[in-house]
This record gives sequence, C-alpha cells and structure tokens, in this order.
Amino acid sequence: MPIRQMKDNSEQHLVIKNHLQNTMNPIQRTPKTAQNGKGPPAGHEPHNTKQSHNHTSPPTKNKGRRRGRGGRKSDQGDVCMRPSSRHCTVAQKPVNPGSADILAATSNGSIQNDHNLSGMEMGFPTSSKSLNFASRPGFGQVGTKCIVKANHFFAELPDKDLNQYDVTITPEVTSRTMNRAIMAELVKLYKGSVLGMRLPAYDGRKSLYTAGEFPFSWKEFSVKLVDEDDGINGPKREREYKVVVKFVARANMHHLGQFLAGKRADAPQEALQILDIVLRELSTKRYCPIGRSFFSPDIRAPQRLGDGLESWCGFYQSIRPTQMGLSLNIDMASAAFIEPLPVIEFVAQLLGKDLLSRPLSDSDRVKIKKALRGVKVEVTHRGNVRRKYRVSGLTSQPTRELVFPVDDNSTMKSIVEYFQEMYGFTIQHTHLPCLQVGNQRKANYLPMEACKIVEGQRYTKRLNERQITALLKVTCQRPRDREHDILQTVQHNAYNQDPYAKEFGVKISEKLASVEARILPAPWLKYHETGKEKDCLPQVGQWNMMNK
Repeated sequence: MPIRQMKDNSEQHLVIKNHLQNTMNPIQRTPKTAQNGKGPPAGHEPHNTKQSHNHTSPPTKNKGRRRGRGGRKSDQGDVCMRPSSRHCTVAQKPVNPGSADILAATSNGSIQNDHNLSGMEMGFPTSSKSLNFASRPGFGQVGTKCIVKANHFFAELPDKDLNQYDVTITPEVTSRTMNRAIMAELVKLYKGSVLGMRLPAYDGRKSLYTAGEFPFSWKEFSVKLVDEDDGINGPKREREYKVVVKFVARANMHHLGQFLAGKRADAPQEALQILDIVLRELSTKRYCPIGRSFFSPDIRAPQRLGDGLESWCGFYQSIRPTQMGLSLNIDMASAAFIEPLPVIEFVAQLLGKDLLSRPLSDSDRVKIKKALRGVKVEVTHRGNVRRKYRVSGLTSQPTRELVFPVDDNSTMKSIVEYFQEMYGFTIQHTHLPCLQVGNQRKANYLPMEACKIVEGQRYTKRLNERQITALLKVTCQRPRDREHDILQTVQHNAYNQDPYAKEFGVKISEKLASVEARILPAPWLKYHETGKEKDCLPQVGQWNMMNK
C-alpha cells in the first residue's frame, strides 16, 4: 500500500516558554515491537526511533484510528468461580505520608504475568514494567476503629540476588506440561553435577530462575523422555530433546525492599513475578493449575453439576506488595471439570436417557460431538496400556457398519472383527457410533465402551442455568467457613517446608494478617415527601421499609 508523505509545514510549531520547560516532564513512548481419509482403529500401533522536534507535523488521516476489533481476552484464571465480595475489608496503615501509598490488593486483582524480562539489567535495575502510583492525599478519620483479619499472609523477602536464564527446547514444544516434564528430568539428571546443586524455578515457557548462579553462562543439555502412557508391558516410546540454558540477567531485591519501605514509588514487577513463580512451582506439580488458581479433587470432594460435569475446589494464590509489607494473597476458588467417567456413562448423563436400548437421533449425535470434541480420553481395552487420545469427532455410522483397509490390497475388515482378533475385546453396543481421534487426514476409530475420560480436564464451554446454580451453591460460604478453608490450605501447602521457597529464601507466615479498619457511621435514608416518615437512620444495617 503506497504511503503518502506529508510535506513539512514550517509554520506549524510548538512554542514552550522557558519557565514551562523546566517543570514539564516529557512523556516517553516506548516503540512497539512487531511480534512476530479413514484409518485403522486407534488401538492399532501401525529498533530505530524518531527523535522529537520543536514542531509538530500535520495530522494524517490514520491518526487516532482504532486498530483491530474486539477487546483483550481475559485471563483464564478469572473465569474460575471466586466471590466478587470478600468477607473482610483491608484498611492499611501508612508507611510514609510523603511516599506513594500502595493499597493492599484484594484477591480479585492480578499481577501482569509477562514473561519478557528483557528490561532487567545488571546491578540495581530500574524496572521496565514498574508501576508508578500517585501519592495518597491523606487517611480517613471518620468511624470507629477496629481490627479485622484479611486473607493475606506476610512474607519475608529473600536476602539474595535472583538470576534469570533463557531456556530453548528443541524440537519446539507448545505444551507447558511437556516443557515442565523436560525441565524436571533435566534437573533430576544434572542437579548434583552441572547445575551446582541449584534447584531452579521454571515458568513453563522460556524463563528459568535460580537463587545464585549456575557454574556456567551457557550450556546445552540432552534430555530423553519416555512415554509412560504406553503402560508397563512392551516397549515404550522414547524421545530426545536438546535444551539450551543461557544466562540473561540478574534481579536483586533491593528495589523491592525500597518500594515496600516507601522510599520508591515504582513497583518492580520483575521481582514480584519471580517470587510468584517460585511460590507456585510446588503447587503446579501437586495440583491442576488454571490461570492463577490450583484445583484438585483432594482439596474437597467434587460436587456433581449435572450433564457429566462436577465442581472442583481449589485456591487462588498471588504475591502482593502492600503498605504493611510483602504478602501472599490466598482465596478459595471453584471451577467446573468434566467427570472422569466411561464415555458411555458420560453420554448417558449428557442426553439424560438410556443409550443401550435406543438408537441415537441426529440431534443426539450433534450434542455428543459438541460435548466431546477436544476432550482427552484413554483406552481401557488394553490392560495396563492406557494410551491417551484427543477426540476430534463422531462417526455418522454405527460401529457395526464401520470397515477399514488392513493392507495395501484394500482388504477390508470391520471394527468389531479387528478388536476381537487383535485384543480379544468384544464390542457389546455395536449400534453406537465410534469416537474419531487424530486429525482429519488420518482419523482413527475408538468404540465408546473402550474409552474413559481423562481426569483433570476443565470444562470451558458455557454452563446452563442449573449448573451455574449448583456451582454458586458450592462457592457460597460464610466468612468463618471461608477463613477455616483458607487456613487449612496454607497449612496443607506448608510453604515453610517448600523446597523451592527454602532455596530462594522466602518465608511465609501461617497467620492471617491483622489490619486496622474503621466502621463508618450509617448514612441517613430519605423517603419520599408523601410518606409518613421523611428520613430514617439504619441500625446495624437494618431499617423499616414500611413507610406509612
């Protein structure tokens, strides 16, 4: 697309008086950087920047035009059910009246989890993602003072510098779970030798953090992973990965300490992000991580939501800077998961009818296909071998009518015969369709009765009204019950015994933070002029609505 060049207009210029130039702070804009068939059954193993001038150039047509449509997608963790209101209000004590006052963040806030830490520098860096807060004008004095408990647990800062390393895995892996498995195997193999007994924390993508330096600044490792899904009998598949670990930067805690002491107004987001990753490392291995929350059926017994779904209890966790110091914010959360049921049982709950005697209608097939597409299942007809597959579709024909070529001569064999001869598995419900797994070019078949849904899969589609009501009942708790669950979660996580917290020198209190608060006087309520009473003062949050 041709670009029309505008001629410089020498008459348009900006005059700034001397006394204004000394008081105005120019706003520096950071330049944007470009980001840059049918097959056999599945059981078969066949920057240049422009300098500012003293004149302004004429406006162009494209200036101020919106680019792109739609809003920014929210964090996945925000979809989890957490109450919009909390059982306590945090009122903070001033650190320094002349410094910037940082309000204690409630648990529905979030720290930007940006993995690009290229702004960190050696020594005492100025945070590239720091947040500048305006100074608080003062503190309120109205009301009755009291002490409340907040779901914050004070943390002690580490007294050591933290190091960041860049991680490159070849061949490239897009799954965080697989990335973590590769790095866990690397640490297991080389911790006592090449890594110098360091226990690093990993963000699952490109960054690795240590408390102290590795004995190298760049090194390549070889890691082999075995596919455990192949079971305990027979040969297992093995894949080799090349991992390059390279030193990037060093972040110290001096900036964060000054910020918490009220001596600096910019919050060092890099240091906070590293501490957040360190405290999440062990929970990521123990639980099912989703956004900033962790879920497990062991925290509390799952509750059925209907149509093959159940609610899992979990907890939200985030490190926060407050006026009273660094704290770990913990809150309870709930989310909908797919029940780990046999596929036939899941479909029966989904349709609300018996599948074993009635054939499926076209609308039933569409509903099953929408519900199961993208869901991971494991086979149950091969004994200890529990291969996992992701469902891509549903066959239009029943199992008894499905055939596939078994050799180059196009010799056809039915699915029923193949499973009987190959695995000694008799398909009972041949009137049901098969699941399609794999891609469109090579879609393999799996009988429904030979599959079970893999545990720990979050349900991301829209819930119906009945399911939403059931989930809200699970999340609704009295303050005392919520306090008990939060304290129990902290004790179970045992942060002071966490090997990663110990490695990085982070200590977490097991007591809820006590915070000064004020109970504000109730406001006067004014009724309509035609009523018997013209105004009313509520008592303990109650008043008479019958204004006769």
